[in-house]
Amino acid sequence: MLKKVFGSAVFGVEATTITVEVNVDTGIGYHLVGLPDNAIKESNYRIAAALQNNGYKIPGKKIIINMSPADLRKEGSAYDLTLAIGILAASKQIQAENLEDFLIMGELSLDGKLQPIKGVLPIAIKAQEEGFKGFILPKENAKEAAIVSGLDVYGVENIKEVIHYFDKGEALIPTIINVEEEFNKNLNFPEFDFSDVKGQESIKRCMEIAAAGGHNIILIGPPGAGKTMLAKRLPSILPPMTIQEALETTKIHSVAGRVKANSGIMAQRPFRSPHHTISNVALVGGGSYPQPGEISLSHNGVLFLDELPEFKREVLEVMRQPLEDREVTISRAKFTVTYPSSFMLVASMNPSPGGYFNDPDAPVTSSPAEMQRYLSKVSGPLLDRIDIHIEVTPVPFEKLSEERKGETSVEIRKRVIQAREFQTQRFAESELVHYNAQMNTKQIRKYCVLDEASKSLLKTAMDRLNLSARAYDRILKVSRTIADLEGSADIKGSHISEAIQYRSLDREGWLG
Repeated sequence: MLKKVFGSAVFGVEATTITVEVNVDTGIGYHLVGLPDNAIKESNYRIAAALQNNGYKIPGKKIIINMSPADLRKEGSAYDLTLAIGILAASKQIQAENLEDFLIMGELSLDGKLQPIKGVLPIAIKAQEEGFKGFILPKENAKEAAIVSGLDVYGVENIKEVIHYFDKGEALIPTIINVEEEFNKNLNFPEFDFSDVKGQESIKRCMEIAAAGGHNIILIGPPGAGKTMLAKRLPSILPPMTIQEALETTKIHSVAGRVKANSGIMAQRPFRSPHHTISNVALVGGGSYPQPGEISLSHNGVLFLDELPEFKREVLEVMRQPLEDREVTISRAKFTVTYPSSFMLVASMNPSPGGYFNDPDAPVTSSPAEMQRYLSKVSGPLLDRIDIHIEVTPVPFEKLSEERKGETSVEIRKRVIQAREFQTQRFAESELVHYNAQMNTKQIRKYCVLDEASKSLLKTAMDRLNLSARAYDRILKVSRTIADLEGSADIKGSHISEAIQYRSLDREGWLG
């Protein structure tokens, strides 16, 4: 007897419905076809034990299972439940008249319990688009799938619940969540707050500008100056995610299996801080079966690279294209996947191998030549893509010992949100641009118009600092953000001069 059961495969951040055709006939043998990987080929052992321990069995007949489309590679243990229910239905051990109304996924333990799986959110979105009435999956993934409206999501703990649902009509309880309520409930602030930072007012100002315009930023300073402390507090002043951004972010983390068990939509902007030993594949994504890398996991959030020159040069260079295009495409011989990667890059670095500026009073001194060699580990083209370069100096004792608390993240965030609202109105007609850092050349010319005095000031800076055309565009974008923070429709000379100050690494004495 032939039965069809439906599962799903995830490629990139999109799902494809897989039809599992199970045919039980006279004879002997178990044949699984349709490009399954080893985890799926081994599923018959898990299925046999799970059925045996729940009063059922794999029939001693000829079983042919085809996973269609047959030319698409399937991977992972998430098809265990799909195959098991298909075998029971095809061998008439259970009645399953409405099997084709459901998409069924889950990994089986030997006692029949279901283990959580990856990629649940894109699978649920695809199931809803294709008109399935319900989605049966492990209970730990149910909240994540229930984000999708118009689809009944049934979280189950054991295969016996699924069998009894189809065979005996025992009801399954659907998981229902209010997405907006869940989203707002999780809009708590991170534990890090800018009020903890003593002194460093100029750096806080830079962080505010970076957050308001979505600009990439690099902090250069000696050990203990507070670079990492400042970077960790940046997410606390970023505007809250929209529900659309939260769905995009949850989708990527779902594919990577990073969504916590029994949790629904992600409300906090991600903050990723990979170690400097990371490989280029781990950073941008890829592998034999491509998975999203750190730059995609930080989509709509912050990617923090601490001690930038310690990263391998080839690792840093692969970021150049994603920083410009805000997506990364991974190509293989038979397929191509694209992951979104619209993130804020925050980098920190010491100015020299010893960690200190060229200062004779420093504990460890480095010559200008050593500093130059150290800084040259980071390429000019990559630094060109970073809008704000700022020096971080150690905080004096007087500031550290102050009892007075600094400005809180809540107060800074209000100004950032207001500046972002100006940008939302400005780019209302553009689907791809939402804030100043995303402006293309045409939009820069349109929205960053300078008066004669500002042009003269910028020309002098270009000549003196020998800036590239890309650095010129970065200065205009940053000055536009500074004007937005002040509520100014026009870019003034003071905005340009402040933006020029934030190009420390372009000055003579740093990189030439």
